[in-house]
Amino acid sequence: MCKLILTYKDFAAHKNISHIGLGVSALNTSKVLARQGIDVEVWPIVSAHDLAVRLQRHPATHVAVAAPWIPSAEIQDLLAAFPATRFAVNCHSNVGFLQADPDGVTLVREAMEIEMGSSRFHLAGNSLKFCKWINGAYGAPCTHLPNLYYLDGPPTPVPAFSGGTLRMGTFGATRPLKNFMSAAGAALSIARGLKATLELWVSAGRTEGGGDTVLRAVHAMLDGVPGVTLVENGWQSWPKFRQVARHMHLMLQPSYTESFNMVTADGIAEGVPSVVSEAIEWAPQHWKAKSDDVVDMARVGRSLLTDPFAAADGYAALLRSNRQGTEAWRQFLADSNNQHAIAI
Repeated sequence: MCKLILTYKDFAAHKNISHIGLGVSALNTSKVLARQGIDVEVWPIVSAHDLAVRLQRHPATHVAVAAPWIPSAEIQDLLAAFPATRFAVNCHSNVGFLQADPDGVTLVREAMEIEMGSSRFHLAGNSLKFCKWINGAYGAPCTHLPNLYYLDGPPTPVPAFSGGTLRMGTFGATRPLKNFMSAAGAALSIARGLKATLELWVSAGRTEGGGDTVLRAVHAMLDGVPGVTLVENGWQSWPKFRQVARHMHLMLQPSYTESFNMVTADGIAEGVPSVVSEAIEWAPQHWKAKSDDVVDMARVGRSLLTDPFAAADGYAALLRSNRQGTEAWRQFLADSNNQHAIAI
């Protein structure tokens, strides 16, 4: 009988830091897998030692560590201490996003070396594109362990925009690769074309790797434009963010690079469609716009605002993604040799 632990670094345990994305991802993945009869738990940890202590008390057959952050020597120690447990380090970024984390890239390369010397350790990625790159660039295996998103049932779609204040959101940590500047430009174009008052909601309180400059540039674009308000929504708990997402008519998430994009799934769960880039592969094709073409984003956004089936299309796409992703997790749990990792 398999026992799966999904574990992530508990940044919230450190004062003034609240990186909840990996925790939300683990929670959703665990709920989908549990619904399929898989014994799974989510453990926030602060160190490899913390993980070891918990495994001693509650043994598990499989452990998937979210993101490369545990030092390689400590991974080796875990493998030696728990010979009945299979470990995976699951990268939650596609290749482009790794430019913000050189230490993580080093750990990824070291993980490939650890895997060569162990039958119980696997480098993994939640993006199939990332896994194929590892296969092709290094000739190394990479297990596909994708994000899953728990859905209670079809949501009530947000009523089509019919005048008044148009509320659009572009959410997530403010990083250059999230392409918020283009999203803001598209929102402005949509609102002007519809002759609507605009509220553009953005996440605030977590700017990274040049994000302060991005936010200042968005302010420079929108401040003082008649009928336009930029709403900085503070970083908050996931349930509260879901309430914010429900308040939107449309979301814009045109990232230059992604491995899943939880915010788009949050919108789907609340009946709100998103303009996305081609990087978010699982989303409906007609939701996608060119990531470097603001006019194209505006065109897609106008179409989604008037499409009564847009939310249902997103829901169906996310269900398909869950079905395919659950099968990948089942293979990881069932295949003692993990041979599916070699040829993706």
